Amino acid sequence: MGVLDTFALHGKVALVTGGAGLYGRQIARALAEAGADTYVASRNLENLEALCRALAAKQLHVTPLRADQGDEASVLALRDALMERSGRIDVLVNNAVIRPMTRGYQDTADAFTESMRVNATGIFTITRAFGDMMAGRGSGSIVNIGSIQGMVGPDPTVYEGTSMSGWYPDYFFHKGGMINFTRFVASYYGARGVRCNCVSPGGYETPSHPPLFVRNYGARTLLGRMANDTDLMGAVVFLASDASAYVTGVNLPVDGGYTAK
Repeated sequence: MGVLDTFALHGKVALVTGGAGLYGRQIARALAEAGADTYVASRNLENLEALCRALAAKQLHVTPLRADQGDEASVLALRDALMERSGRIDVLVNNAVIRPMTRGYQDTADAFTESMRVNATGIFTITRAFGDMMAGRGSGSIVNIGSIQGMVGPDPTVYEGTSMSGWYPDYFFHKGGMINFTRFVASYYGARGVRCNCVSPGGYETPSHPPLFVRNYGARTLLGRMANDTDLMGAVVFLASDASAYVTGVNLPVDGGYTAK
């Protein structure tokens, strides 16, 4: 087998949570292009179905499944549905996230609790459900989608001149926790052939971003720009595939050099 062959995911079954989100769309596309039998899951089945139709137009087959990461019964039902369809799981990409603290640091404790229910407890329940399945087979790759906001504090200068801010404590809390949970999971499952790594993206440019914010943020990176709709694809395929067979417990920033500055 040549080195390029080790990046292929033919014969593998992959699940992406939050599959219709900004990062989820490119992750699902990347895994399908690499050859995986790819499933996407979220609470919004309509959005998933729209994504799958768009990918089908590119001759990529992706299957939508409804699941609520904040509800353990729903997570276990997702596990059972995937097993019924495919009989195995090789790759889990933990990408789902909710952002209930719309008022930032001054929001309610209930909003913080809701964020933790999905973004912290939910990550634990879905990782355990599918990680145990992988461990039973003796192989698998779990890829957590973190954030540079789990690595560094907020930089107010990137928001100067805009109405935006970065004061969202729940996001920093659970993304920071995700990085160390990655190390825990890598240790827990490592002897049974299951790897766990984290990808921490930088800011993703969207049409809703004010041009001044895009310029401020780009100047804060080494590459001079925000992330686009393909920048995560290679990193996720690498960590999902046998090309990274000796890589586990790692947090990989994909941030244009933001955290290196």
